[in-house]
Amino acid sequence: MPRITFLPHSTLCPEGKVVEVATGTSICDAALSNGIEIEHACEKSCACTTCHVYVRKGMDSLNEPTEDEEDMLDKAWGLEPDSRLSCQTQVANEDLEVEIPRYTINLVSENH
Repeated sequence: MPRITFLPHSTLCPEGKVVEVATGTSICDAALSNGIEIEHACEKSCACTTCHVYVRKGMDSLNEPTEDEEDMLDKAWGLEPDSRLSCQTQVANEDLEVEIPRYTINLVSENH
């Protein structure tokens, strides 16, 4: 089974975490089922950017983003070339390295 290495995040997983997941699992579901409480304000319906992540390794193995995901990503805080919405990104057969941004659009708009 492929592994996802979640890089350290100051509040969600300070030590980082490596998890094994079944192919086809979304990055968001992998995080949530392993105790990483990633934001997902739209309940994984591709209607917000709170579950935005950076895929630092393994990007080429992932499913292509849909037009809806690309439209939402245009609104993400801190957008980078390796940005994806974790609720829409399914794990393939390769290991991934994922970074959860320190800030989401919700935190920025609430002046945190």
